[in-house]
Amino acid sequence: MMRALFLSLLLALTSAPVFAIDITQFDDPAKQEQYLKLTHELRCMQCLNTSIADSQVDLAADLRREVHDLVLQGKTDDEIRKYMVDRYGEFILFRPLTNGRNMWLWLSPIAFVLFGVVVAVRILRQRSKLVDQDHEPIEGDTGR
Repeated sequence: MMRALFLSLLLALTSAPVFAIDITQFDDPAKQEQYLKLTHELRCMQCLNTSIADSQVDLAADLRREVHDLVLQGKTDDEIRKYMVDRYGEFILFRPLTNGRNMWLWLSPIAFVLFGVVVAVRILRQRSKLVDQDHEPIEGDTGR
């Protein structure tokens, strides 16, 4: 019995998700912060919904190495993001850029809410007109 319990505990511990351990360190705390921020903003192209900081695949390690090299070169966050987008496309960013090409993505929720408000107001106005025009007694109303 104890052996079965031990084996099930071992199986549960080994099947838990494992995150990458990034041991990259910088002498400058500002560069370390920049590196950590960027690696959490960039998507692993193989894992899709995992940042390169949390992914353990080789591609994510290569991307972390690229970010490390660019930070060491003194590039700004925007320059590093632009480099990554130019190389891998906008999909690498967890937060898409706001530009003319994808402005519909940012404006469509507002348009849908406004459309819903217009429809709701029209329905309420039409129903209130129907109430004003209705002079018949309610069914079952004996006129008390």
